[in-house]
Amino acid sequence: MPGLVSVKTPPDAPSLHISIPPETQVQPTTSRPESAVPRTPNKKPPSPSPSRFKPSPARSSKKPPPDSPNPQLLSESSLDNPDLGPFLLKLARDTIASGDGPVKALEYAIRASKSFERCAEAADGEPSLDLAMSLHVLAAIHCSLGRFEEAVPVLERAITVPDLKRGMDHALAAFSGQMQLGDTYSMLGQVDKSIASYEEGLKIQIEALGDTDPRVGETCRYLAEAHVQAMNFDRAEELCKKTLEIHRAHSEPASLEEAADRRLMALVCEAKGDYESALEHLVLASMAMIANGQDNEVAAIDVSIGNVYISLCRFDEAVFSYQKALTVFKSSKGDNHPLVASVFVRLADLYHRTGKLRESKSYCENALRIYAKPVPGITAEEIASGLTEISAIYESVNEPEEALKLLQRAMKLLEDKPGQQSTIAGIEARMGVMFYMVQRYEEARNSFESAVAKLRSSGERKSAFFGVVLNQMGLSCVQLFKIDEAAELFEEARGILEQECGPCHQDTLGVYSNLAATYDAMGRVGDAIEILEYVLKLREEKLGIANPDFEDEKSRLAELLKEAGRARNKKAKSLENLIDPNSKRKKESTRRWGFRI
Repeated sequence: MPGLVSVKTPPDAPSLHISIPPETQVQPTTSRPESAVPRTPNKKPPSPSPSRFKPSPARSSKKPPPDSPNPQLLSESSLDNPDLGPFLLKLARDTIASGDGPVKALEYAIRASKSFERCAEAADGEPSLDLAMSLHVLAAIHCSLGRFEEAVPVLERAITVPDLKRGMDHALAAFSGQMQLGDTYSMLGQVDKSIASYEEGLKIQIEALGDTDPRVGETCRYLAEAHVQAMNFDRAEELCKKTLEIHRAHSEPASLEEAADRRLMALVCEAKGDYESALEHLVLASMAMIANGQDNEVAAIDVSIGNVYISLCRFDEAVFSYQKALTVFKSSKGDNHPLVASVFVRLADLYHRTGKLRESKSYCENALRIYAKPVPGITAEEIASGLTEISAIYESVNEPEEALKLLQRAMKLLEDKPGQQSTIAGIEARMGVMFYMVQRYEEARNSFESAVAKLRSSGERKSAFFGVVLNQMGLSCVQLFKIDEAAELFEEARGILEQECGPCHQDTLGVYSNLAATYDAMGRVGDAIEILEYVLKLREEKLGIANPDFEDEKSRLAELLKEAGRARNKKAKSLENLIDPNSKRKKESTRRWGFRI
């Protein structure tokens, strides 16, 4: 079959470098360094396509530019020529290889696709793998130019071309298109659509190759990583188990493939709070890496083991694991490598947790020195991740201004990077909390608003995190006396958190309380009473009354019921009770309502 290419150039690449083999069989393979497996699910590095081809060393040097084609070949009338499509596609390849730039290659690829389309129509609509190939290449060029939105309709057209009933070649062409489409959606931050495409690609691949083929195992692991990023841990665990079964059947014991599977499974177990299982998988992965002589990967696993030990409050063992990793990274990478900085950050967090603040601050400063002068090859995403983690430590020691500076640096590093919308939204939400803490409410609201917009566009509008951000934005609106807007935000947050977390979750209960307070400020006393009665019923029947919030809510309800039967200056009094007790606009030293973040 003609070569089908699924190519995605990294967003920070200075120029286009795409290798398009003229004749190749699409093989769904995934290659990701073991150290690239994220420690936490909110880190989202750009994901490679399982059908990506690596550039051949022989093509690393520029080729001479191709001769300009005969103008007659570029005319509309020539598109019906069946020899024109392959010729123009070759021109596109040669233009890319010569380094002349992607714009001319894009023109050739567009015309090649049109020619293949015309010829397919002339053949009574027979599905053409040549057309699918040209569309894949065209989409890859669009992506290399940062035009991900333009690549989407091209790939949507490409996946309709193959006919799955026509055998293996068509099935693998459809698989390649679905995975490339998933990668493109990922770069646009549209997580749900990305995963849907990956799932469809996996389904096609299983039907073509069977569910025990090693290539299916690679795709399962790839898809599991995507689900981890989306925090769909149950589905990720299911895929990880399938991947382990396939690799155990086809690989030697303690293989590198099995080690990679176990590291991902450990990440899922850790996210689900099953720390003992996570530790077991990491120890087995470490043994496999030791058997294969992968010292740096063993060190990376030691860092993950240290993280689990912290979760288990086994701090001495965590220090030992981190120090082992630090020794290896310093000897193999140098003292100023970002991997060294990442271990400094973990040690800083550990010493902060154990109350050793001087040691914690020292490790933070050491990491910041490395991030300030990064060695060549370190990515903006790595630096931003480290700065974000350090900011959390500064936030914990009540230094919000310093935490804000670090978050602003991290966001500046990521703002031009495609595929980082969710990460930036998380940083903006954190910044909103910091602004709120230092009573900069307008800036807090703006940060939350920007985060909400990004989360909506990326398909995360139904996640629990989105509900929490809406609640925090509502609190900022309260401090700015934008009560109607706050009520709308609290109402939306309530619907999401009830669905995702249940009515008894602390985040949901916090939103109930905030919404009741807002309704009272708006004069909707009946609605406020209804919410508080519901909350008290939940606590009495399911949560118990030992929680100190129970008495607070009970007294609030009693006060509302007492006042419900008489007229009052609802607006003025309610607003007075809603705003920040430290605000200059508040005249009384006490308030009835305590809002909850």
